Amino acid sequence: MSRQPTVEWQVCGTCNYDCSYCIQSRKYRVGHPSEAEIDRFLEFYAGLPGGWEIKMTGGEPFAFRGFLARIVPGLVERTPHRVSVLTNLSAPVTALDRFAELTRGRLEIVSASLHLEQVDVVDFRDKALRLRERIDARARLIVNAVLVPGRLEAVERAKELLEAVGLRLYPQVMKTKHGVSAYGGADTQRLLQLLGPAPTSRTANVAPSHHGRACWAGAEYLVVTQAGDAWRCRTARRAGEGHLGNVLEGTARLAGGPSPCPYTICPCAVPENRGMIEGRPA
Repeated sequence: MSRQPTVEWQVCGTCNYDCSYCIQSRKYRVGHPSEAEIDRFLEFYAGLPGGWEIKMTGGEPFAFRGFLARIVPGLVERTPHRVSVLTNLSAPVTALDRFAELTRGRLEIVSASLHLEQVDVVDFRDKALRLRERIDARARLIVNAVLVPGRLEAVERAKELLEAVGLRLYPQVMKTKHGVSAYGGADTQRLLQLLGPAPTSRTANVAPSHHGRACWAGAEYLVVTQAGDAWRCRTARRAGEGHLGNVLEGTARLAGGPSPCPYTICPCAVPENRGMIEGRPA
């Protein structure tokens, strides 16, 4: 698989949801960059070599007013890169329509997170279908959902309803601060049905181990927080390792090449799906 250099940019901490299974602590689900800080982020991205994908996450990006006012137009006008977004799809349809318009010709993926604690699945489905009709024909819209133990029956029903209208459900095993949640009892069979018999990173996020495999994280993939801190990957950030400097302070630097993955879990499927993992496990 060819590599697609990618930044996962947490554009804000602000989130309008408070899901019981959110792995991000509440104290971090606040705040957003100033206008001057947005300019410094954009300068950094404009200086990245070649063509990258800037995947905007949060919090909830659309919950920050500056997202549509400054960030999205800035990326389109001031950088050569393609853009993606991870959103809970709670924004008004007018805001989603505006996003589709702003990103015309530059949009890669809309990853729409279905949070069954917060929304009616029919309303979510209808909003997702509307957005899919308005984004670029080559762009993809994928619905993702966390597989919360004890609640898989509701995900099964949602999957049937979504797939009946051609929307793909991308299931994600539930992560904890120490790994992956345990599933048992009636969940065992439902988990198999939702994930499939041989899930890959393209069909589900099962938080695999790539320990020992050469990974381009830090060189052609990085995670950037709203405070400007750049990290090799999500696991490195959680471990307090692999810090690449700070974008806002002008100290962020990319690694020179790949290095063996030192971790036993990769909680995000983006690195593998963007071709960052090489070889076989050691």
